Amino acid sequence: MELWDILDEFGNKTGKTVERGKPMKQGEYHLVIDVWIVNSNHEFLISKRIPSKYPDPGKWNPVCGSAIAGEDSLSSALRETGEELGVTLEPKNGKLTNQFKCGSNAIIDVWLFRQEVDINSVVLQLEETDEVMWATAERIRELLKNEEFIPLIRVPYIEELFEICGTLT
Repeated sequence: MELWDILDEFGNKTGKTVERGKPMKQGEYHLVIDVWIVNSNHEFLISKRIPSKYPDPGKWNPVCGSAIAGEDSLSSALRETGEELGVTLEPKNGKLTNQFKCGSNAIIDVWLFRQEVDINSVVLQLEETDEVMWATAERIRELLKNEEFIPLIRVPYIEELFEICGTLT
């Protein structure tokens, strides 16, 4: 059984938890994280969801997942990346770039990690993902246009992220 911390509308923990999959009340939120890894060639490490994975089966996406009770945003980002890709991220390489509400009960924290990753060392979590690739911003835009990437409503910050990556040193 997976428990989530219940957050208020500002992303503060309320001291309550909810079991994953159980209904939440209006005004209650749980934390979801998106993790983008960018290399020195300005390519993003993205993975493809397995055909049976809800939501967005068979779509490309960054690492994403829900924080479990007791975790903070960074810890969740590190754990999810380790679980889904077998990649150990260095906390010092990460930056929280965005936070937004999505759907009726999710607050999404967007993390950007500038880190080199050997794609041959990636170990996919087969219950979640079945492919991985380095993709340029242009390739991701193409995947979005062709509806092969998770919907834009889920990544409304993407152009801002691409711009940030162009200016990171």
